[in-house]
Amino acid sequence: MSNVTILGIESSCDDTSCAVIRDGVLLSNVIASQAVHEAYGGVVPELASRAHQQNIVPVVSEAIRRAGIHRSELTAVAFTRGPGLLGSLLVGTSFAKGLAISLGIPMIEVNHLQAHVLAHFIKQSPDDNAHPAFPFICLLVSGGNSQIIRVEAYDRMEVIGQTIDDAAGEAFDKCAKVMGLGYPGGPIVNRLANEGNPRAFTFSKPHVPGYDYSFSGLKTSFLYTLRDALKDDPDFVEKHKADLCASLQATVIDILMDKLRRAVADTGIREVAVAGGVSANSGLRDAFRDHAERLGWNIFLPPNAFTTDNAAMVAMTGYFKYADGLFCAMDAAPYARVTSTIC
Repeated sequence: MSNVTILGIESSCDDTSCAVIRDGVLLSNVIASQAVHEAYGGVVPELASRAHQQNIVPVVSEAIRRAGIHRSELTAVAFTRGPGLLGSLLVGTSFAKGLAISLGIPMIEVNHLQAHVLAHFIKQSPDDNAHPAFPFICLLVSGGNSQIIRVEAYDRMEVIGQTIDDAAGEAFDKCAKVMGLGYPGGPIVNRLANEGNPRAFTFSKPHVPGYDYSFSGLKTSFLYTLRDALKDDPDFVEKHKADLCASLQATVIDILMDKLRRAVADTGIREVAVAGGVSANSGLRDAFRDHAERLGWNIFLPPNAFTTDNAAMVAMTGYFKYADGLFCAMDAAPYARVTSTIC
């Protein structure tokens, strides 16, 4: 299969992205982020969908220009069908349909979570073969998801553990918000954590059976720590924010790695990858490297450009599905949620 050129469109949340992949090699990846949500401390769905409408045409045009191709060279259009914000997904889905019809090429629907896992297979050059071998275990951690996935093939993935309440990224964002650190909180917590003592404070860790996660108790413990300390010292957060961030980050990473370590030991699969926005966290990456050295894992850490929502991972998933002729009909509608088994 050669000269297969897939255009990918990602619009599941607040990033409008378009990418072009030819024969598995990335030619371009353009992302337009939305700063409007910072003032609200989180993504406002209506504002997100309006911004996607403004961004989609210039982002797609720029991706095609940077790829150095003409739109007539496109073989198929891949788009994120879900999960995500329905209004945002509708913009990407509608544009993908219009583009596919105008060019007379097939459409490929992509599961957003599956795409995060398959981001590891994006080639940045023709000789780039640094990807996990099947089967592998993937820890998918982001603002909306915390999952442990057993990956048997690109189209056979089973979620063997997931959060029963909040996601890891959500815990970072909400704890950062109560400290007044801004949004998104994850990167800010990561930066401040590098300056603090991870053992300065102790927060509760959940006792959830199996490989499932829970972060609601951690958030409550963090909130109570701040509430009690602020009674005695109104400047407590400002004085201790680096230590608070370091201790919070260390606790989240301990929770994530404890269940992942069990899953790897029980399955015997030592090919281990991490994906999603939180996979850019430097503390989590250090924990992966430490486990690789101590336990003999063969680890895969995605480039930071492929950790957050991006169309390169959508185009890559589309490339896999194109090879199997897995096209979708023009009446495909976006969906907000999925079940525990993502593929």
